[in-house]
Amino acid sequence: MKTRNTTNMKNRNVSRRDFLGTTGAAVTALAAGCQPVKSATIMPRDVPPVSGHIPPGERLRIAGVGVGGQGHGDLRDFADLGQEIVALCDVDWNRAVPSFLRFPKATKYKDFRVMLEKEDKNIDAVVVATPDHMHAAVSLMAMKMGKHVYCEKPLTHTVYEARLMAQVAREMGVATQMGNQGQASQEIRIATEYIAAGAIGKVREVHCWCDRPRGGSPWPQAMQRPADSPPVPLYLDWDLWLGVAPERPYHSDYLPFKWRGWLDFGTGALGDIGCHSFHPIFKVLDLGKVQSVEAITTELHSDSYPLVSMIRYTFPARGPKYPAVTLTWYDGMLRPFRPDELEAERNLGGNGTLYIGDDGKIFNHRIIPETSHKAFPKPQETLPRSPGHHLEFVEACKGGPPAGANFEFAALVTEAVLLGNVALKAQRHLEWDFDRFQFTNVPETNCFLTKEYRKGWELPI
Repeated sequence: MKTRNTTNMKNRNVSRRDFLGTTGAAVTALAAGCQPVKSATIMPRDVPPVSGHIPPGERLRIAGVGVGGQGHGDLRDFADLGQEIVALCDVDWNRAVPSFLRFPKATKYKDFRVMLEKEDKNIDAVVVATPDHMHAAVSLMAMKMGKHVYCEKPLTHTVYEARLMAQVAREMGVATQMGNQGQASQEIRIATEYIAAGAIGKVREVHCWCDRPRGGSPWPQAMQRPADSPPVPLYLDWDLWLGVAPERPYHSDYLPFKWRGWLDFGTGALGDIGCHSFHPIFKVLDLGKVQSVEAITTELHSDSYPLVSMIRYTFPARGPKYPAVTLTWYDGMLRPFRPDELEAERNLGGNGTLYIGDDGKIFNHRIIPETSHKAFPKPQETLPRSPGHHLEFVEACKGGPPAGANFEFAALVTEAVLLGNVALKAQRHLEWDFDRFQFTNVPETNCFLTKEYRKGWELPI
């Protein structure tokens, strides 16, 4: 493997420190007293060229952090694309067995910090598939070392972390991709082309729903913290699993996968599915800055997400083509009103998206009713098609175009998703100032934009 050119990366450190001197100080003030933020970075829509990319003819050397479940699937997909898996890290070596067997030559670790330090010269990219609360800690350390990063959705656990991830990725010039595989689909591009062609007129309203956490969901919500503290299994390092999260006794109610419903570890149904569902909406309608957000929920719990929620966002107009938009999210088996245009034999299903325009509606990428879809001339193909979600990342690492869910764009989507979770906690209508990074009407809720990190686990900034 040829030596990576890191000159540009080192030179970028000064501007990153400048950023942290503003945004970092603002978040410190937030944590201390929930005060409004005086300054914060603004994310541009353009992504800089990748620095230190891998020559096209060479294999990407990849390390995985969190290699059970989805992490195993990601690594398998990259290996199937001809890339080399060189190191594996997981705090639960029982859950990691499939990856250990699939990649027997890869070096095994429990602590990602040890892995990154020891394997620095052997790694080009890192795949992060830990629970949500650890995404930023792992990804930031890897990017600061000049590694390209693929991180599962949601990109981060807090709104501040989303801003920081985008900023560090930009400053370091590394290739990035969030793991929402559906963003590479043909359907997103077709829906965008239909709406751009005026198939339903100007879109002013979108409804988006999912069946979790109740519709066959693999994790519970609306729970109280368990009172007992069973012994930690021998195969698990509980301290490393907690990572940045506050200290608490081990319990099987937290893992594996059940962590999604707990405030300290996951981001609930909205965090799990929202980054999948919102990405195409942001692409289709050129959304960006949230203007306001409010939530209606079932009973709140101190440690876990509610059983059911409905969250309403507003976005300002984006020029003459795109008027102001209201986006409403439903989970826990809630649904919007069934549109009159939907045929009797079709139902809304467990998950879906409905675009409402001045002249019609699109349900899951097709005009309704179906007769209207067939009657509208198929728009000309104007958008480039994806070679595949994981291949997008590989090509970006090798100097190709930015991946479709690069951290610059993924941070916008994640910010919107996580602002919804802030509204859940606040139980208030919140006016969001994107550029100043603060809620203007209820400043005491600004503390929910970040969190306290366990001593010794502070973010590497």
